[in-house]
Amino acid sequence: MNDQEWTPVTFDNYKHVRGPFYHGTKSVLNPGDELIPGFGSNFQDGRVSNNIYFAALVDTAAWGAELASALAGGEERGHIYVVEPLGAFEDDPNVTNKRFPGNPTQSYRTRKPMRVVSEVKDWKGHSPEVLQQMLDHLARLREQGLDVIED
Repeated sequence: MNDQEWTPVTFDNYKHVRGPFYHGTKSVLNPGDELIPGFGSNFQDGRVSNNIYFAALVDTAAWGAELASALAGGEERGHIYVVEPLGAFEDDPNVTNKRFPGNPTQSYRTRKPMRVVSEVKDWKGHSPEVLQQMLDHLARLREQGLDVIED
């Protein structure tokens, strides 16, 4: 976080947050497609997600793309799309104020649809070693029953 004071982003206080916004996923999407909540989570089998998650940082979206693909057993690294929220959104409580003050990952979620604008083709992913460390960490949390998603 920079020297500015963090202001929580809520469904009532979000319009000051400017994009572009990015969504990382295992799915192949096209410009104009709409993402809507109520489908299976990329991160927990059998879980329906009530939100669509997105970020204002490509690196944050890269984690979403890589982890979603890896957890699904995919060989690809996933996809990152520029998206447009079609309604109110809030800070993602799964990362906001968890390890660092505020929302340094610029992660958000919405219960409204999001429109795919375009695909980001030239994003840089994490090294295989760093990705494996994150997957191992998630596996440990799951074993301990601590892989809770506030949805």
